[in-house]
Amino acid sequence: MKKAIKVKPNSKKQEIIEQPDGSLVVYLKSSPIDGKANKELIELLAKKYGVSKSSITIQSGLSSRNKLVDIDN
Repeated sequence: MKKAIKVKPNSKKQEIIEQPDGSLVVYLKSSPIDGKANKELIELLAKKYGVSKSSITIQSGLSSRNKLVDIDN
């Protein structure tokens, strides 16, 4: 399953909001330095979808706020 995600780093809360079009807005507490935000994003998505962290890959947007993520069920 592929998901379009808009990441908002340095937030006060951790939250995943699903948009009407199926994309996600994810608020992360981490800063985008040294891949910390990407790591936190993968951990949150793994928890939400009940899959292991290794089954989630960021396909595009590693250094961008807009990402395309592939989740293997």
